[in-house]
Amino acid sequence: MSEAESSTKNSLLLRVDRDDKVTCIDIQDGSFTEELKRLIYFAAPMAAVVIAQFTLQIISMVMVGHLGNLALASASLASSFCNVTGYSFIIGLSCALDTLSGQAYGAKLYRKLGLQTYTAMFCLTLVCIPISIIWFNMEKLLVFLGQDQDIAHEAGRYAAWLIPGLFSYAVTQPLTRYFQNQSMIKPLLVTSCLVFCLHVPLCWLLVYKSRLGFLGGAVAMGLSSWLSAILLGSIMCFSSACSETRAPLSMETFNGVGEFFRYALPSAAMVCLEWWSFELIILLSGLLPNPELETSVLSICLQTISTVSAIPIAIAAAASTRISNELGAGNSRAAHIVVYTSMFLAVVESLVVSMSLLVGSHVFGYIFSSDERTVDYVAKMAPFVSLSIILDGLQAVLAGIARGCGWQHIGAYINLGAFYLCGIPFAATLAFWFNLKGVGLWIGIQAGALLQNFLLGLFTGFTNWQNQAFEARKRMALA
Repeated sequence: MSEAESSTKNSLLLRVDRDDKVTCIDIQDGSFTEELKRLIYFAAPMAAVVIAQFTLQIISMVMVGHLGNLALASASLASSFCNVTGYSFIIGLSCALDTLSGQAYGAKLYRKLGLQTYTAMFCLTLVCIPISIIWFNMEKLLVFLGQDQDIAHEAGRYAAWLIPGLFSYAVTQPLTRYFQNQSMIKPLLVTSCLVFCLHVPLCWLLVYKSRLGFLGGAVAMGLSSWLSAILLGSIMCFSSACSETRAPLSMETFNGVGEFFRYALPSAAMVCLEWWSFELIILLSGLLPNPELETSVLSICLQTISTVSAIPIAIAAAASTRISNELGAGNSRAAHIVVYTSMFLAVVESLVVSMSLLVGSHVFGYIFSSDERTVDYVAKMAPFVSLSIILDGLQAVLAGIARGCGWQHIGAYINLGAFYLCGIPFAATLAFWFNLKGVGLWIGIQAGALLQNFLLGLFTGFTNWQNQAFEARKRMALA
């Protein structure tokens, strides 16, 4: 393999020779203020992208909800099932590109970035096949799990119509990482906003003005997802800004399958283990006395966390991209600066949002419900939700740092221990043994989140960034 090196003024020069010998000379100077500006310029439009993408499913649910309780219950159950068994897994697998493509771009291996994108599309398309089989048989699975037969039947129909849109995720997720890892946020922002604006009238037409009825919500989701994939793919293929990172389709695409799955599987485990733990808490709430109230309140709390998580997710994307780029370029000091700058930004953002929620704790429950018992219960949960916002903000950025460095396997082990060996057993003990009910479930899962943050923070704090840069440059040289 030819020598790969990077050198700039006052920078770390890392050289990986044919015999894999790594040489270090100097490190790059960096500025906290300059890095803070970079992160904000990246994260601000990225937050808008996340919000626009997140609200597509909400719009479909709102439209379907006006058709009646059966339609809403069926579509909600199907969407929840599909999130757990499909979307979370695809998103998690695609996070491998945060490491591979980000470091390749930093190392100026631009053609490799395009090839990795094609490889990810191929691999994710293969993964969509067994997932679609599961979705096609959702009705049988839900009946087996004890769900109402009428709701299960309609949910199965809704899930079947979501299958075409699932395959669009195999395209859009790698393309999103393709642009993100080059810090090209404008194509993502323009595309997501355009799709959002078209999704509203499209969903309205399909749900209310066609014979599809509530199934129109699923069809609209699929069409909007494919529109996003086509737009992003067109920009990649025809934009002059992508000329360096475009790569022709070739057999080299298949050479990277093993490398992709080596990072993709722990990435998926890292994402899914956390995602599924919160879904499990909702299921446990259905076993409590007055399950309708408990489930409603916990769902509101989770919906609140999900809604305000757009900014932490955007900061995490910025941190992951900047760290992977700098490590790929061999700039260990610059990567270290990104770490504490992104953590500072996450702390400030989460404190502002959590305090705002705490101040309006007796009001924000009315956003979701007019029932006084529900509103009072939500107000009681507000201090715990405020604390959760802080933990969620810190965790998102720490996870982004882990992806940028390639620590997904460590993150997966941490999430397994924090949530399944600590959080969920503690939550069940508080809720059922100490009779704290929904409050106990929430305290327990947040105890798991606290342990997760502590372990991720501990690992990040004791990291030798110079060694991380060595490993990243070596990985790019041997690829």
